[in-house]
Amino acid sequence: MSRAFIDIFKVPELKKKVLFTLLIVVAYRIGAAVPLPGINTEAVRALFAMHSNTLLGFLDMFSGGALNRMSVFSMGIMPYINASIIMSLMQGAHVIPYLSRLAKEGEQGRKKLTQITRYATLFLGTIQSFGLTMAISRMPTPTGQPIVVDPSAAWIFMTVVTLVTGTMIIMWLGEQVTERGIGNGISLIIFAGIVERLFPASRNVIALVTMGEVSLLKVVALVALVIGVLVCVVWVATAQRKIPIQYAKRMVGRKMYGGQSAVLPLKVDQAGVIAVIFSVSILSAPLTIAQFAPGWTVFGFPIAERINLWFNHGSVWYSLVYGALVIFFCYFYTSIAFNPADVAENMKKSGGFIPGIRPGDPTAQYIQRVSERITLGGALFVACIAVLPDHLRQLLNAPFFFGGTSLLIVVGVSLDTIGQIESQLIMRHYEGFMKEGRIKGRWFNVK
Repeated sequence: MSRAFIDIFKVPELKKKVLFTLLIVVAYRIGAAVPLPGINTEAVRALFAMHSNTLLGFLDMFSGGALNRMSVFSMGIMPYINASIIMSLMQGAHVIPYLSRLAKEGEQGRKKLTQITRYATLFLGTIQSFGLTMAISRMPTPTGQPIVVDPSAAWIFMTVVTLVTGTMIIMWLGEQVTERGIGNGISLIIFAGIVERLFPASRNVIALVTMGEVSLLKVVALVALVIGVLVCVVWVATAQRKIPIQYAKRMVGRKMYGGQSAVLPLKVDQAGVIAVIFSVSILSAPLTIAQFAPGWTVFGFPIAERINLWFNHGSVWYSLVYGALVIFFCYFYTSIAFNPADVAENMKKSGGFIPGIRPGDPTAQYIQRVSERITLGGALFVACIAVLPDHLRQLLNAPFFFGGTSLLIVVGVSLDTIGQIESQLIMRHYEGFMKEGRIKGRWFNVK
């Protein structure tokens, strides 16, 4: 593995991509540390210390700590993710035929869809930033000090514009990484925010052990538990169901071709971190609605109060909704990223068939059944990992955060980024990080 890291800097193009990605991540972290003007930072820290286990603290994790600093990047990338979800749902359900046609027009259609998504991000970002601005200008703090020094109309306007601009900058940074760097830019930005919080958490744990407030045995047991969860996540993220494929022999001129055996790999967790990120983004919407007017009532029913109660991070209702959303998006992403009919058609054209299954529609139906079954197992596992560690952490009164959602994102993004670097190295005849990852035989691009 050390040799593979050295080989990265031997390939000029790959070296340039890696350094560019690191530069973008550093720029994002600098922006996350720049506070908004007119904010009482001490009152903000006290507020988030009180709400660390609520959905507000959970969203702060996705912003990389920018929310509890009330920085220019406090909105994070959530408006862009919400816009992407809406666009994907509209395309998948054929709600707007124009969007469905654009999705089939290749590169030009993709550019138009990206532009529409940007406009949707601007619209959603404006609404959410206004809600956040109004919330922090009214929200009480444990110390009794106001968060906003002077919540005038001019300050509200300036803050909304600043937050929306910050979101658009983050979106642009993520797109630059995807196009010119390594890995998925949006996922890497979320990844960087989560990893950054690990270092202060580690220092706090060491300080607690040193002062004797937490036993060393308890910390070791919790670390072992985290490592066990990580192993399970890696195992499922890399698990595949391999469908055997046989190629018929055929004569081309005087030579005999075919007669080879291959496999069609189907990932158990096809959606990866996408399902988790989409689910968290959807869950953030009710909290945003509740912040617009904390005193909202309908026929005497306190809407905002109930939203804050039901969507409290770690509550049973929150866990059920979160798990259901993860399962839904696992299936949804698989349905739009993997088309069994196309795979069966390509297999038929190349002379391949699954032993015991007729080519054509029967092959597509068989692949569809297998895909649905393994997706169910993967979706249930991801839902459990996303929900259960949070409850376990509260039960054991853990001195540090090891939420399942953060573990899923860190592992998923790491594997995806390493996989892209691996393919770049092998393509240029260098050894990858995992020698056993080399593939022999014929494989299909299932995406």
